[in-house]
Amino acid sequence: MTYFQALVIALVQGVTELFPISSLGHSVLVPAWFGGSWQAMVTQSSQATSESSFYLAYIVALHCATALALTWYFRADWARIIRGLLRSLPASARLTLRGRRPRLAVADTDERLAWLIIFATIPVGLTGLALEHTLRVLFAKPASAAVLLFANGLILLGAEALRRSAGRRGQAGAAAGAGRPGRAFAPAGGRGTAAVTPREDAAPGYPGAPGHGYPGVPQRPGYPVSPGHPQGPGYPRVPGSHGVPGHPGAARPTVPMPAAGIGRPASHRKPPGGRDVTDVTAAERSDERIAGLSYADGTLIGAAQILALLAGISRSGVTIAGGLWRGLDHEDAARFAFLLATPVILAAGVLKVPSLAGPAGAHIHGQVLLGVIVCGITAYLSIRFLLRWFQTRTLTPFAIYCLAAGALSILRFL
Repeated sequence: MTYFQALVIALVQGVTELFPISSLGHSVLVPAWFGGSWQAMVTQSSQATSESSFYLAYIVALHCATALALTWYFRADWARIIRGLLRSLPASARLTLRGRRPRLAVADTDERLAWLIIFATIPVGLTGLALEHTLRVLFAKPASAAVLLFANGLILLGAEALRRSAGRRGQAGAAAGAGRPGRAFAPAGGRGTAAVTPREDAAPGYPGAPGHGYPGVPQRPGYPVSPGHPQGPGYPRVPGSHGVPGHPGAARPTVPMPAAGIGRPASHRKPPGGRDVTDVTAAERSDERIAGLSYADGTLIGAAQILALLAGISRSGVTIAGGLWRGLDHEDAARFAFLLATPVILAAGVLKVPSLAGPAGAHIHGQVLLGVIVCGITAYLSIRFLLRWFQTRTLTPFAIYCLAAGALSILRFL
C-alpha cells in the first residue's frame, strides 16, 4: 500500500463512516473503480483466509480513528451518560435483590439513556461477533457492494417517505381534534413524565416524584405540569440565561436551563472543548427527547445496525432511518445514531487491533499513522457538519447519491 493509497482511503473512510452512504461499501468500491493494485487489496481482504490482509488491518486502524473522533466530540455527553449508568447500577442491583427479579432504577435522563444505549447495542454486538467474517467474505465484492449501496439509497428514501406520511397524519389528527374538549391526564404513567414502569423504578434514596431529575421529555399537551418541571411554575432560571429579562438574547425563544441541584449539576453547563454552551444545552435537550423512547423502540433502532455488516449499507443511515421510523426527528435520530455507533465501532476496532502487530501490519506502520491522523480529523469534521445539517435538512440528498453511485457501480461491475 502506497502513502497515496493510504491517504485516499483514509479520507473516504473519515467521511463515509458517518455520512449515511456506507463506509464499508466505499472501501470496496473505490479501490475497485481505480483497478489494478487497488482492486487487489479488496480481492485479498474478501478471501476466507484474509486474516493476514494488510488492507483489512489498515481499515481496522481507521475504524479506531473514527471511534476516537466520536468519543472526543461527545466526551462531555459520554461523561454524563457513564455517570448516569454508575448511579443506576447499584440502585438497580438493590431493587433486583429486593424484588428478586430484574428491575432497573432510573431517576433521570442520563441514567435512562445509558440503559437505552446498552439495550440498543446488544443485537449488533452479538451478530457482529458471530457473522462479521462470514458476511464480509460473501458480500465484500464490488458487484454485491454496488447492489447494496443502491438498496441503501432506497432505505433512506423510504425513511423520508414514512416521516412525511407520519407528519401528514399528525397534522390531520390535530385538525380533526380542533375544537374538541381537552382530555385530562394524570401526571404519572405517561411517556412524557418520570413515570415508574413495571421494570423501571425509583430506587431507595432517589426521589420518585414526577419532574425530579427527569424533566427530560417534554410533557404532552394536556398533561398537568409537575412542580419543578422546566415547564412548570416556579422553576428557577440561571442568572444570565437567555430566559432572564434584560439579557441580550432574551427575545429569542429558548428552553430555560435548570439550576444546579435540579435534574443535573451545574458543572454540566461548562462548555467542553470546541462546543459552546448553546451546543451543550441543545445536546442535553436532545438526550431528553431520545430518552423518551421505549426500550423496545431503542433496541429496534440499534438492531438496524446489523444491516451495516453488509458492504453497501450505511450504519448511520439505517440507524437514522430507524429513529425516524420510531418518531424521532432528523436531529435527534442523527445524534442517537452517532451515540450508538461509538461503542460498536470502538469495540470492533479494538478486537482486531492485534492484527496490526502481526504480519498484516508489518510493513504499513507509516501508512497507518498517516491514515489514523487524516481519518480522525475528517471524521471529527464530518460529525460537526452532519449534526448541523440534520437540524434543518433531510436524508434525501444522500439517498440520491447512493442511488446514482450504486447504479453506476452496478453497470460497471455486474
